[in-house]
Amino acid sequence: MKRCLGSFFFMAMVPPLLGGCSPGEMHTVHGAPATDLQFVISFSQELAAEVQELAAEAQDGRLILVISKRETGEPRFQVSAGPGGQQVFGIDVEGWAPGDGAVVGDTVFGFPLAGLGLVPAGEYTVQALLNRYETFTRSDGHTVSLPPDRGEGQQWNRKPGNFYSTPKRVRLDPAAGGRVEMVLDQVIPEIVPPQDTEWVKHVRIRSELLSEFWGTDVYLGAHVLLPFGFEGHPEARYPLAIFHGHFPADFGGWRTEPPDPDLECVYSARFDWECYNRTQQELAYQLYLDWISPGFPRMLVVQVQHPTPYYDASYAVNSQNNGPYGDAITYELIPHIEERFRGIGEGWARFTYGGSTGGWEALAAQVFYPDEYNGAYGACPDPIDFRAYQLVNIYEDENAYLVDRDWGTLHRPSRRDWLGHVSYTVQQENHMELVLGSRGRSGAQWDIWQAVHSPVGEDGYPRPIWDKMTGVMDREVAAFWRENYDLRHILERDWAELGPRLEGKIHIYVGTMDNYYLNNAVYLMEEFLESTVDPYYGGEIDYGDRFEHCWNGDHDVPNAISRLRYVQMFGTKWAADVHRRAPAGADLVSWRY
Repeated sequence: MKRCLGSFFFMAMVPPLLGGCSPGEMHTVHGAPATDLQFVISFSQELAAEVQELAAEAQDGRLILVISKRETGEPRFQVSAGPGGQQVFGIDVEGWAPGDGAVVGDTVFGFPLAGLGLVPAGEYTVQALLNRYETFTRSDGHTVSLPPDRGEGQQWNRKPGNFYSTPKRVRLDPAAGGRVEMVLDQVIPEIVPPQDTEWVKHVRIRSELLSEFWGTDVYLGAHVLLPFGFEGHPEARYPLAIFHGHFPADFGGWRTEPPDPDLECVYSARFDWECYNRTQQELAYQLYLDWISPGFPRMLVVQVQHPTPYYDASYAVNSQNNGPYGDAITYELIPHIEERFRGIGEGWARFTYGGSTGGWEALAAQVFYPDEYNGAYGACPDPIDFRAYQLVNIYEDENAYLVDRDWGTLHRPSRRDWLGHVSYTVQQENHMELVLGSRGRSGAQWDIWQAVHSPVGEDGYPRPIWDKMTGVMDREVAAFWRENYDLRHILERDWAELGPRLEGKIHIYVGTMDNYYLNNAVYLMEEFLESTVDPYYGGEIDYGDRFEHCWNGDHDVPNAISRLRYVQMFGTKWAADVHRRAPAGADLVSWRY
C-alpha cells in the first residue's frame, strides 16, 4: 500500500481524472487497508471566469479535502492538530483545467488517519478547497509555485480567490468503496481594507527590496496609532513602538467607545472565560482611556503586516527563502512611517515588542539591527536557542519525532496545558502540515520556521531541517540554522561586538508552563546572558510560575488580560528606561506633554 505527498498524473478516463503520485514521493501508508473509495473533485469554467486576474484557466495549487464528523459548520475551518481536528487529505495539482477530475483515493496521505481506508464507515460532512498557487521567478534564479498572500494573512481556508465546494453530507464506507463527486462551486471574496480613522492610519508601500527578490510587486503594510495631541503639537517628534506578531487585519485592541451593552456573549475555550469578547472590548476601551490620560508616554505604535508566501509573517529577518524582509521593514517601511507621522527617526527612539512569533521577531530585530532599535521586549518567544527547539535539540537529536529508548521509542510532545496534559505531538503537527502543503508550503508553524532558517534547496524550496515524514534530522541544515538564526548562539559568538550595542536592551518574559515548551530555550538564553561581562547584558528575564503561553511579564493578572495590555506594559516600561540609553542631546522632551 502506498501513499503520495501530493503530486498527480493524468489518467486516461472520461471525465479526465487526476490522481496518484510521482515516484519520488511514494511512502508506505502504515496500517491503511486498500479501498476503492474515491473522491473525484472538479471545478467549472464559470468559476474560473469569476476570478478576473487569472492569466489562464488551468490551476496550480494544493487541493485539500476535509471529512468532518460534525454536522454543523464548514469543514475547511475544522482542521487542526488538536483532538478536535477533523480528517484532511491533500494533493498537488498542476495545470488543472475546468472539468477535469482530481482524485483523492487510497494512495493519498491524510491526517490524522494516514489513509482513506482507515476512515470508519459512517455519515460525514465533506468539503474541498483549492489553495491556488502562483509562479514566482526569483532573483536567485529559482522558479517556485507558492500561495501568494491576498490580504488575509496567508490563511488557506480564508484566502480570497481560493475555490471551495459547498459542504454536503455523505455516507462513506471504505470497505464498500464508491465514488463521491464534488464540485468547487464557490470562490472566497476579496477583503475590504480597513479605513483610516482619527486615531488609526493605514500604510501600504511597495518594497523595492522584496519586489526585486520575488520578481513581482511586493507590499508591506502597517496600522499606525497616532499619539494623543498629535495635531495640537506640530513641533513634537515621536518615538516609534513596533509591535511584531501575526498578521493584523487592523489595529487590534483599540476602541474609543465603551463596550457594547447589547453584545452577545462569546465563550473563550482557550481561557475558559465567559463573555471574553466583552472583556476584549473593555480592555480595548481602557487602552484608549490610558492613551489620552495625563502622563502617558506619547508615541507612535505600529502593527506591521509582512506576510510571505510561506506564512502570515516573515519573522522580520532576511532569509534565503523569504527574501530581505528584515532590511525591508527596517530601512523601507519604518523610515516611511516616521517621515509621514513625525517620528524621531533615529535608532535610539525605536523599540520592538511582541509575543510568541512576535517575541522572536522583536528580539531578532534587536540582535540583527542592534543600532536601529533601542529595546526589545519579547514575550514567550519562539525558540531562541535551537538546543531547545521546543523539545528537539536540532544539533544532537537524530530524530525530531522520536526519543530512542532501550525498548521502543517515545513520541515527543508539541503542546501541553499548564498541568502537563499533552494535546498533540511534534510528528502529528508536522504530518498535518505535510497534508496541507508539500515542499514546506502548508503556511503553518514548523514550515515557516524552516522557510526562515533554512538554505534554499536545489528545487528552490526550503531545504528541510528533517524529513517531514520520518523526522530524521539533516545535520548540514542544522549547522546552517545555528550560524544564522540561533539567537543565543549568535549572541555568545559575537558578544564582543554586539554586547556594547545591546546593553540594557534585551527583555524576555515566559511562563514556566508555556504550552509549547518555549521556556526551555529561555533558560538557556538566561544562562548565557547572566554570564556576560564587558558588558553585562543589563536587561531582564522574568518567569511566570505555571503560566501558559503567552505570558508577558504581568504577575498580577491572567494571560487572558495581560495579552490585551501590551501597549501599556511595554510602552511605559520603555519610556521610563530610555533615558539611560539615549545619546547626549536626544529629544526626551517634545513627546512628553
